[in-house]
Amino acid sequence: MKNWPLALSIVLIVTLLTSCATVPITGRKQLNLVSDSEVMSMSFSQYDQFLKENKLSTNKEQTAMVKKVGKEIAAAVEKYMADNGYSNHIAGFDWEFNLVDDETPNAWCMPGGKVVFYTGILPYTKDEAGLAVVMGHEIAHAVAKHGNERMSNQMAVQTGGTALSVAIDEKPEETKAIYMAAFGLGSQYGFMLPYSRTHETEADKMGLIFMAMAGYNPQAAVPFWERMAAGGGQKPPEFMSTHPADDTRIKDLQAYMPEALKYYKK
Repeated sequence: MKNWPLALSIVLIVTLLTSCATVPITGRKQLNLVSDSEVMSMSFSQYDQFLKENKLSTNKEQTAMVKKVGKEIAAAVEKYMADNGYSNHIAGFDWEFNLVDDETPNAWCMPGGKVVFYTGILPYTKDEAGLAVVMGHEIAHAVAKHGNERMSNQMAVQTGGTALSVAIDEKPEETKAIYMAAFGLGSQYGFMLPYSRTHETEADKMGLIFMAMAGYNPQAAVPFWERMAAGGGQKPPEFMSTHPADDTRIKDLQAYMPEALKYYKK
């Protein structure tokens, strides 16, 4: 028993070394302890619950635009993944795009391609290109499996790297709590908590490329974030926030723009 901390450390190290995944496009290594099928099953269930508890927009034009842009970017993502040997990375995705009647300027994408836009963000997106900026960013979170990574990190700490299927059987309530925290769902399924700055920056870069692949000019990202910065009100300093500061985000987008433009064909 005296050596159990050492034994536990060895188990955790082996688990970490054998559970690494690679993010498409950026090539960043990430921890992945959770099964995609299990996470997506939970995701689809929570997404359906959210739609039951929230009102969909009755604006047909705006709803159609959200669905159109979403489908175009999803198709571009699928083609890129297939062309580059990553099809298994999005296996089981069941794309869905909905517009919810809510004044909050927000949007999110759950594992498996389940997307929600709030009507409150449309004054900032303004047009299809602006909407594609947000859509590409949110889809990037799902493709990069940022939620899975966050859940894996929390499980590594709280359950010692226990597999998701085992954790669900042995500690269902604790596992559900980890899931809800990892994917940012509040008690009313009405919001998504912010990802880390690393995840946000990665989603920005991937999102630029995804929208460019779909035929949208990635340069639309800079004015969109400028509009968000101008209308976002008081924000905490960057070191206190998981999101990059607006000026940092815009500078990063501008720096990455030449790479994104390689994928853009008018």
